[in-house]
Amino acid sequence: MRTLAALLAVVVAASLIGSIAVVRWVHRPVRRWRDVARARLVYGVPWGSLVVIAFVLAVYLFVQSGLADFDDPVTIPFRTWSYFYPLGMATASFSHAGPGHLIGNLAGTAVVAPIAEYAWGHYPDERDPVRTDSWAADPRVRAVVVFPLVVIGIGLAMSLFALGPVIGFSGVVFALAGFALVQYPIVTIVATLGVQGVVLRLYYALQEPIRVYTAEPSPPSAPSWASIAIQGHAIGLFVGFVLGIALLRRRHSRPDPLRLWLAVLLFGFSKGLWAIYWFGGENTFVLYQGPGVAVVAILALVVTLSMTASDTPLLSPRLREVLAQPADETIRSADTEPSSVARPLELAGSARDHVVAAHLERVRELASETGRDRDSNILSKLTRRRAALLAVVGVLAILGGIAVPANFLIVDDATASSDSALEIRDYTIEYVEGVPNEYVSGLGIDAIESDEGLESSGVIVASERREIWLEVISTQRIAFTGEETVTIGGPGWREDVHIERSGWKPVGNDTVYQVWLWEDGNDRQLAYESNDSRADARIAGRNVTVGTDEGTFVLAVNASEDTVTATTPIPAENGTTTAGSLTFERDEETIYAAADGTRVAIASKETYNGS
Repeated sequence: MRTLAALLAVVVAASLIGSIAVVRWVHRPVRRWRDVARARLVYGVPWGSLVVIAFVLAVYLFVQSGLADFDDPVTIPFRTWSYFYPLGMATASFSHAGPGHLIGNLAGTAVVAPIAEYAWGHYPDERDPVRTDSWAADPRVRAVVVFPLVVIGIGLAMSLFALGPVIGFSGVVFALAGFALVQYPIVTIVATLGVQGVVLRLYYALQEPIRVYTAEPSPPSAPSWASIAIQGHAIGLFVGFVLGIALLRRRHSRPDPLRLWLAVLLFGFSKGLWAIYWFGGENTFVLYQGPGVAVVAILALVVTLSMTASDTPLLSPRLREVLAQPADETIRSADTEPSSVARPLELAGSARDHVVAAHLERVRELASETGRDRDSNILSKLTRRRAALLAVVGVLAILGGIAVPANFLIVDDATASSDSALEIRDYTIEYVEGVPNEYVSGLGIDAIESDEGLESSGVIVASERREIWLEVISTQRIAFTGEETVTIGGPGWREDVHIERSGWKPVGNDTVYQVWLWEDGNDRQLAYESNDSRADARIAGRNVTVGTDEGTFVLAVNASEDTVTATTPIPAENGTTTAGSLTFERDEETIYAAADGTRVAIASKETYNGS
């Protein structure tokens, strides 16, 4: 099988390379692709993009311990938890949640970063105000140092203005895409909509030429759009727009309006920027797709106008003429005789009082004229293109500003809610149900804290030193899979914590279950026991209740509603036990109660679909 897979991988690579070679032979452009690339890149290679990709991959392998387990990196400490946790802020933009997340962002980087790097160029041209003898003009420095440092700087800025515990390089990828869109709209949109998919599919085809899929049920999960950091993507895109606009203005260049508008519109729709959503109660999500579509359309127009609109004044000549009038001309034209209302600072009294009043009035007039002149000058000089540019900068400021209060978060209480929690260095891991979400309550917003939908149930990982409080596995998920693993750690270390649920379901009632936690190499530890539950079946005038007592499932025989006659542990597989004149038999995963020749099923073992 491995030989066949290797052979198919060679066939895949050969078919693609052969296709490129044939097209290159048939297509004979005036300028060769190599010459076009060398015109702006050292040896025609996007060195800066390669350095950035290597840096992001190194963070995944060495900082997140991806080298130890590529499929399960450490992620919890490398998110944007708070300004008071610098490690998360410094690493979040360059860390990833898993291999699929990493490969997707690296593919996006491989597509848009070279376009952005080419637009900026290793060789500054005559339009770039850079001295030819300065270090900033050295092509090698620009290729290997300046471009990667700018990209890393954007990543750090993205972390500072990210909303919530975000992780991933996608915000920077969107910034690169925004920068590339304003330089080469059509090339960029073709690359992001087509070439990126080809790169990803080629990677997976070479990795696994034949893959067998088995239809299986899946655990409850949020919709795909609810797992995307829309705010981070949007702020990255607008950072790219602003930087791209700045470069075009410096080079006195403008893109084609139709191409730019079409590219921005298609990019916004294809990348899900319309998916504006919020959280409801009981694991529900509210999608505002109508307003989201309108927002994308408006933003595409504003971005286009910010670079292609004319320099015609925004205001009409008549409005500018009105603004240019003296401050009190309107009052004088309405009433030629000044009154006490028109001159409120005019005082009656002695000659000295009149002198003081005259000085005060002159100060008022000068202040009024200065302020009015300043405002009228600003408005009269405001062009249509500049107004659109201010709108773009304003959107960027709003997108970044909304995250600042949340990033001053201090977790209210990171201590364990129960005595059964695991303590591993500064981390606390526990299983709880129906507790307040301490991460949200740290915002200090009463309206949010009182929302009943912001309680958490499941496996909680908390760290007061790192300002972390996270529901890593929900109750619904562990009930579906039966067992999960949570990885915690930091730079240079990692620990795996295992979670296991087991339970019995009485006939016609809720499941009784236990949740166990343990660290690698240690014994299991009971973390949670649910309430008792009574079977609907009744035998020999008695009810049977399934319960749990210090890690042991028990059967209680009830002669009446409030009286327990006897209890007994659930028998082992194919075993038998008695209690309260009832005999309990376990046949594989089902428990039967028998009395006087009658045999009734009362409970069955909870089954899981596996993780």
